[in-house]
Amino acid sequence: MPLVLNEEQNMLKDAAKDFCANNTPISQLRKLRDEKNENGFDTGTWQQMVDLGWTGITIPEDFGGLGFGFMGMGVVLEECGRTLTASPLWATAGVGVSAILSAGSDAQKSDLLPQVAAGEMLLALALEETPHHSPYGAKTTAVQSAGGYKVTGNKTFVIDGHVANKLVVVARTAGNAGDRDGLTLVLVDRDAAGVNVTRTIMADSRNAANIAFDGAEGELLGEVGKGAEALDKALDAGRILLAAEMLGSIQECYSRTVEYLKTREQFGVPIGSFQALKHRAAEMFCEIELSKSVVMEALSALDEDSDEVSELASLAKARLNDTYNLVSSEGVQMHGGIGMTDEYEIGFFMKRSRVSEHTFGGSAFHRDRYGVLQGY
Repeated sequence: MPLVLNEEQNMLKDAAKDFCANNTPISQLRKLRDEKNENGFDTGTWQQMVDLGWTGITIPEDFGGLGFGFMGMGVVLEECGRTLTASPLWATAGVGVSAILSAGSDAQKSDLLPQVAAGEMLLALALEETPHHSPYGAKTTAVQSAGGYKVTGNKTFVIDGHVANKLVVVARTAGNAGDRDGLTLVLVDRDAAGVNVTRTIMADSRNAANIAFDGAEGELLGEVGKGAEALDKALDAGRILLAAEMLGSIQECYSRTVEYLKTREQFGVPIGSFQALKHRAAEMFCEIELSKSVVMEALSALDEDSDEVSELASLAKARLNDTYNLVSSEGVQMHGGIGMTDEYEIGFFMKRSRVSEHTFGGSAFHRDRYGVLQGY
């Protein structure tokens, strides 16, 4: 797998970096938070992203997209991570599109994907039912009806669930919670009868929702009782793309910290000249370089539909969880007391790191999963 970007990917990365620096600085996230924006993202900025074609990066050209692949989406999300850009891009064009590509019929793909590419539809995956990540733990049920499938149950931590037009609901048509067999994916309109959405705002000021389904009718996505395979693919794509976003945040957090070490003085010299802080900065640098390689390899595996995608998804997520935790914590500590204040933006990275860590599985979950996949 080539661990370098090609010319087109570099151009996309440069364009995304310029866009995010000029249009989605952290001050925008601060404003969205302070104003308690009802969407949780700036709709004008989102439309600009749509106009740039970002919503169609992972969608094949046959369905109205750019067909630029997961590496292309990865470099865009990496730049979004640098400025902590709030948008439904990951939930919709990353996780949602992956679920439809993996499980959808040709008719569903032809209907839904062009709408996503055009920015006319937002998607969200309704999976979790407990405080801990449990891909196969669904107790929510789906029962066949005259019009499709009726879904009953409760979902938590649904990223961008309150703004999504359609929800990809992981429900159970057979078996017990924890079983792979018996899981079924159902597409449910957010505004359908029997759907009650409660928006929640997380520590990082980003969107999530708790959603209650009471006999809400939806459309089957994929095969009945065999949704686990498509779910795995969507989750792995989401994990790798989230790792790419985390990588951007980590690099920006590290850059800000090093710059502060160069300018903050104590005893008449920059604190970056202190040997203990040099050692800590060097450790962060090494962890970041390792993280870059892991993310690049995982994105390449997605594009190549490699058999190693699942292992690399867990490797990338565990690695980036740990690195983001380290770098954001060190960033706040090295800034000293002012790093704990809302005045400085370094604290925003720590908050984002803690939420990102637990989205689609923390480090312990992925170390265990990696070991199982390796046969241990």
